[in-house]
Amino acid sequence: MSTHAPNEARVIPLRPHASPPRSGGATRAPQRPAGAPQTPAPREPLWRNLVGDVLRRERLAQERTLKDVAEAARISMPYLSELERGRKEASSEVLAAAAQALGLGLTDLLSLAQDELTRYTRSRVGGGRRSPTAQYDGLCLAA
Repeated sequence: MSTHAPNEARVIPLRPHASPPRSGGATRAPQRPAGAPQTPAPREPLWRNLVGDVLRRERLAQERTLKDVAEAARISMPYLSELERGRKEASSEVLAAAAQALGLGLTDLLSLAQDELTRYTRSRVGGGRRSPTAQYDGLCLAA
């Protein structure tokens, strides 16, 4: 039989509650096992952030303004800014238009974003050493 009221929401915690401090003494921080990392591992970058970084880097390398590239791509300047900051997921049509406005093909843009992801992954895994079981060092995108 359930112990909660019929019209009351039931919350199931995902993490156990922290245990209350022990009585009769100073509380100590929980001990970390030897060799445990002090900070949480960095999260993997999102694809939209990688693509946005590439768009911004290419635009700045060409010394072009947001307005100039947005007009050439026929998208709004605020939307292009959101893409560059990784705040929006762009459709393939918008990505192709932005890439073309920068003198790139869609494959060039995606390849540069893949290179960013590969660099990030290698820096996290150990300085670029490939595992002996790795057979393919690339990214496959399917539509």
